[in-house]
Amino acid sequence: MPLNDGNKLNRIEELKSKLSSRNYQTRIEHRDRFSHADKTDIPDVWEDGQKNKTDSFDFQDKFFMKTSIFKNFFIFSSIFFVLTILYASYVFFAGGNTVSNDNIDISMLGNNFTAGGEELSLVVGVTNRNNSSLDLADLIIEYPKSSSTGNVDSSAGMERNRISLGTIPAGAVRNENIKVVLFGEQGSTLSIKISLEYRVEGSNAIFVKEKSYAVTINSTPLNLSVDAPMATSPNQNITLKVKATLNATKPVSRILLKLEYPLGFQFGSSVPTPSLGNNIWNLGDLAPGAERNISVTGKMLDVVDGEEKSFHIKSGSQSTGDKSMIDVVFNSISHTIAIKKPFIEAKLFVNGVSEREYASDAKTPVNGEIRWTNNLDTKVNDLEIRAKISGNALNRKTISTPQGFYDSSKDTIIWDKNSQTDFAEVGPGDSGSVSFSVSPLSLFSASSGLLSAPSIKIDVSISGKQLVSGYASQDLNNSESGIVRIISDVGFTTKALYYSGPFTNTGPIPPKAEQQTSYTIVWSLANIANNISKATVRSTIPSWVRFVGPFSPADENLAYNPSTREIVWNMGRISKGTGINLASKSVSFQVAFTPLLSQIGAMPVLINEAVLTGHDDFANVDVRVSKLSLRTQLDSDPAFPPAGGAVVE
Repeated sequence: MPLNDGNKLNRIEELKSKLSSRNYQTRIEHRDRFSHADKTDIPDVWEDGQKNKTDSFDFQDKFFMKTSIFKNFFIFSSIFFVLTILYASYVFFAGGNTVSNDNIDISMLGNNFTAGGEELSLVVGVTNRNNSSLDLADLIIEYPKSSSTGNVDSSAGMERNRISLGTIPAGAVRNENIKVVLFGEQGSTLSIKISLEYRVEGSNAIFVKEKSYAVTINSTPLNLSVDAPMATSPNQNITLKVKATLNATKPVSRILLKLEYPLGFQFGSSVPTPSLGNNIWNLGDLAPGAERNISVTGKMLDVVDGEEKSFHIKSGSQSTGDKSMIDVVFNSISHTIAIKKPFIEAKLFVNGVSEREYASDAKTPVNGEIRWTNNLDTKVNDLEIRAKISGNALNRKTISTPQGFYDSSKDTIIWDKNSQTDFAEVGPGDSGSVSFSVSPLSLFSASSGLLSAPSIKIDVSISGKQLVSGYASQDLNNSESGIVRIISDVGFTTKALYYSGPFTNTGPIPPKAEQQTSYTIVWSLANIANNISKATVRSTIPSWVRFVGPFSPADENLAYNPSTREIVWNMGRISKGTGINLASKSVSFQVAFTPLLSQIGAMPVLINEAVLTGHDDFANVDVRVSKLSLRTQLDSDPAFPPAGGAVVE
């Protein structure tokens, strides 16, 4: 190793020894060596003698640079060490007074299962494992809907209960006993939410610790049962008897029962009468062991053999917002009824149509046909068909039947083995038909006045006996019904006037070619039996006629469209009795006619066909009445001359 290198090493070791010494003080020497003047003396070309000189300078320069780095590092390390000591002291002496949610435990002691409507006892424990106390602590219990504390009825709608715990010291445990009554369907799981609100010393902030507790309802508080047939035939009366019994030890309030009907079920009646609609009953307040019974009667319509129809029954607490809704369901059951083809069937046709409801006008006779079928694989004896005819539009004097017997005392037509010999014994699968006819009454007469909601009802029943085991007989029964609603008679008249009406008309009569003559058009309406809605009259005028504009009464909704030349009268509603015991409804307006030379000798059209449309609300059918176009020969104007309609030169 060269000498210079040895000297360098010795000096480095000496420096290390000094740095380790407690009395060592750094001295910066030769600072003047870093002047710009010295740097200019460094040669650009390295020579042997100069190289040694440059090496010596480089070592000294690097040495003092390293000394500065060591000094800075030492200062930084010292500061970091002091800060670490200060932080550790703070954590040790003051940090123990901070509060963490992780050091707060909330526990719940009690059964995870309970009977609906029964009192459930629970113990809520709060443990403070912090080194500081919890101030102004409140325990908040959030119950599911329709639950209650042990001394509050469920109808109160209590869902939240706050318990003041005051101050919970560091390391303390606080236990609170609570009681709750839960309601719900069997097998449902309800959640009880526990929240701890607290403050800490030196802060106004509110801190919260939360925990949930699940409870399963293992029995329902309300028993439901239904007594109903397992099968029925189309159009047959069926009765469902529903029983609701409270098996809880606590009373409950505001209980609803809702019956959801299947498609095709026609509600008839119930005992008691429904509280809302035809399927909701308010059972009111129920004491332990209380019982409520509901009986519903109706028919299955528009169903076919093999279908199954289900009735759904549910009961629970009434919603505070919507009185028709069940807020919390206590229990629910279903009952399914199978649809089977009747043993013996009777099907009613009116004017060739098989419907439960028909619409016919008062001038058309009602032709009825009853088609019967034995659906059994055995014979039926003593077949009998009855048709009872009723309704305010029934003209009893017009009832006739070519095959049966009409009992006027009961308004019933009877077909049996006395009038139909083949009814004594009907073979398996046999079928046939019987018929009758009846005419409606006039919708208005001087003796009876105005018929309102006119209808004819037809109730058909069929019966027979089936031989069982060769000696016993079984009664067979079935029924069918239909109603014929009579369409209202709407009277619609149109008139063209010159000498009468609300307007003064001008121009020559008879009309002269190329001279203007004005006319008054009058539309009038009458309506007898049923209200007509959405009523409208529409017509158009030809190109040689001009719509003048005034109309009367001025408040009528009459409009003219110049582009289509259409006149529209929107009446909306035509009440029953209009033009009979109520004032008639009419509108008048003016048109002007200037004949062409080519029209000389003719009686041109003033206004084209007028059409009235509307809807009969009782018969539930659309109505349409049309009137022919009106010409210049004004037959409705008493003062109009017989030859005043033809155009003259």
